[in-house]
This record gives sequence, structure tokens and C-alpha cells, in this order.
Amino acid sequence: MAHDLFAEYGQERRRQAAPLAERLRPQSIDEVVGQPHLLGPDGLLRAMVKRPLRSSIFYGPAGTGKTTVAELLARHQNLYYVRLSAVLAGTGDIKKVADLATDRWNLEGRGTVLFLDEIHRFSKSQQDVLLPFVEDGTLVLLGATTENPWVSLNRALISRCLLVEFRPLDETAVLALLQRAWERRQEWWHAGDVEPEVFSQIARRSGGDGRLALTILERLTVVADSHESPLITQEHLARVWQDFAHFYDDHGDNHYDMASAFIKSIRGSDPDAALYWMGRMLAGGEDPRFLVRRLIVHAAEDIGLADPQALLVATAAWTALETVGLPEARIPMAEAVIYLATAPKSNSVVAALAALDQALTRWPHAPVPEALRDRHYNPRIQVPYRYPHDAPDHFLPDPHVPPDMEGIELYEPTLQGEESRIGERLSRWRDLRRQYRRDRETP
Repeated sequence: MAHDLFAEYGQERRRQAAPLAERLRPQSIDEVVGQPHLLGPDGLLRAMVKRPLRSSIFYGPAGTGKTTVAELLARHQNLYYVRLSAVLAGTGDIKKVADLATDRWNLEGRGTVLFLDEIHRFSKSQQDVLLPFVEDGTLVLLGATTENPWVSLNRALISRCLLVEFRPLDETAVLALLQRAWERRQEWWHAGDVEPEVFSQIARRSGGDGRLALTILERLTVVADSHESPLITQEHLARVWQDFAHFYDDHGDNHYDMASAFIKSIRGSDPDAALYWMGRMLAGGEDPRFLVRRLIVHAAEDIGLADPQALLVATAAWTALETVGLPEARIPMAEAVIYLATAPKSNSVVAALAALDQALTRWPHAPVPEALRDRHYNPRIQVPYRYPHDAPDHFLPDPHVPPDMEGIELYEPTLQGEESRIGERLSRWRDLRRQYRRDRETP
């Protein structure tokens, strides 16, 4: 009995010391804010409450309710709840939970929910350990991840689970979360007050992350207390926000989403948006080399021969970064971003590569024409090779592929920028080659 009293006392002290978001977790599904597509009358989570719980993967941004919903579903269906983090747990921990779950079924007839946070941190082989326990019902697995499950998880595991997408909270949901926390402020702060617009600014700035919004609110109370102020002000928020303004997950989906927005802004010829995404990622701690590598690829992929200088500008930005480093390298990086965003665009090189892949499939072993073969090792070659530099305009219409491949055209220039002039030359040369083929075919 004494042990139970001490345990209860310890749990209560730990609860009081926990972050605000943990202390104010909803106690029922009806208290969960946001996710109307899941919690509305026809939502998937509503259906899961009413039916036997099935193994699922909850995926979506941080602070959107994945952990809370998992615990509430287990509690609602009277299932034993075990929470592990894939950052700390290993296959031995999974097997131990499964063994205890088997005993629980045999002794109590009660199922077990294993909530595995950051499930994408498990390797493919570690994920395989989960498969038999999920398949035979030993465990109900509720995995949570901020990454795309189709990329980070085994297909075998995905096929055994429901995929449930949690979306960022809208500003209305975050405001409701903050207001509910404020109404209970005497439980965790005191009867202070707050300036109008503070909550709306938090909701607007927190990016749909409810946990972040509550963390900011709790930090505001600390700042207010340090200034012996019973009033939380916008000035306090400006001070606190300096620590959160550039929060950025440089390994999760946020990383890839921002990188995608960065490149698509350049491709869309929007230098202002491209600079913004570059600044966001750099301020969040992104490796600048990653950004410049993307610029180099983009210069060849989306600008290409419409402006061949783009590739030189992008590689110059790499040289500048390696030479001077940040913060000075932001200047040549920004110059490259602006140059690429405002350059004429062409993806003809990428299209030519796609056509090349088809040609390689159709002619995987085409022989080299005799006139083009190396004469150093085979002096018996009879067909002469004609040297283009000896011809007018340094051009001859002679074929450079086997006869059945003559006329192949992989590269189609656009009319963009410098490429329009390339296209004029190429069109003239191709016409001469066609005429040369017709002349050879005429008896």
C-alpha cells in the first residue's frame, strides 16, 4: 500500500513537471481539436472508436494529435497501452512487449496496443520483427511518423495497417487549443491576463503544430514572470518567438517539402519565392551544400541550353560557398537563385535523356559503323572517314549510327533563349542529313 502511495505521489509530481502540452492532453476523442476529416461524423477515427481497433500508421506533421489519439483509442477500448519510441527501443523491446501481450491474452483475455513513435527510425529489418505480431493479432500496432510511410516503411508492414493522415491544425483549431489552455491557466500558472491578438499571432506562426503553440504559451508565462508582469504582451511574444521562428526539421518531410518549393519556385520563374524558401532553409540550419547541389541540378534540368551560363553560375556558387563559407556565401547563392529563376527555361535535355532510354531499349547492341571505328587497332577498315573540318562550314551529313537507326532524333530544342539559335543550326544540319539519305537511296 505504501508503495502504491509513493508511486501515485511520484506520478503526480511528474505530471506537474511535464510540459504544458503533456499536462493538458485531451481526455476523450471529443476534446481533440482539428482533424475534421478524421473526427467528423463520417471520419475514419470515429469509425475506429466504434469498431475493434486495427493496426494503423498515423502519419503527418508534429503536434497534430497522433500520440493523443492513439492513447485515447486504446483507453476507449480498454486495451493495455504500451508506448515506445523507435529512437530508443530495439527489437528486443518489441519481442518483450509481444511476450507480455501473449500472456495478457491468455490470462486476462485483453489486447495490447503498442504505440511506436518515430516508427520510421526503425530499419527495414527491425520493422520486419513487427510483422508476425501484427499479423496474428498479438499486438495492435499504432505507429506514428512525420515522414511519408510509403518511403520510410516496409511495404509488408504497410499492407497490414491502415494509413491515417493527420493534417496541420488550422488557425481556428490552434486558437481553440490555446483558449482551452488559458481557461485552465490556474492549474499551471496563475490568474494572469493576455493582450488581444497574442493568441491569433501564435496560431498564425505555429504552422499548424498544436504542441508548439502550447510550448510558446508556456514560455510566455515564464517571460512574464521574469518581468514580474501579470500580463502577457505582444512584446513578450516577439522575444519568445526568436527561439522558434526558424524551427526546421532537416531530415523529415518538411525538409523535402521546402526543397520542393524552392526548386519549383525557380522553375516557375519566381525569384522572390525562391529566395524566401532558400532563406527559410538556411535559417533553419539546412546544409548550404544541399541547396547549391539542387541549384546545379536545376540549372541543367530546367534551364539547360536555353541559357548555358546558368550551369556556370550555379557551379560558381558552389565554388564561392567552399571558398568563403557562410554567411558571406549567401550573396553568391542568392545571385545564383535570382539568375536561375529569371533565366529562360527548357527541359529539352531531360526530354532527350528520356528518348535516349527508349532508344537504348530498342537498340541495345547496335554495332558501330565501320567508318567510325578506331583505325589504330584495326588498320584493315576499308570505309573511309571524312573529316568535317575539311568541309565548308565544318559540317558533313555523313551518318554516325547504323543504317537502321539513321534519322533518330533524341534532342528537340525549344525556342527559349539561346536554344532557339541552337535549334536553327540543328534544323539546318538535320535537313542536310535527310537530303543525303534520300540521295543515297535514289538509284
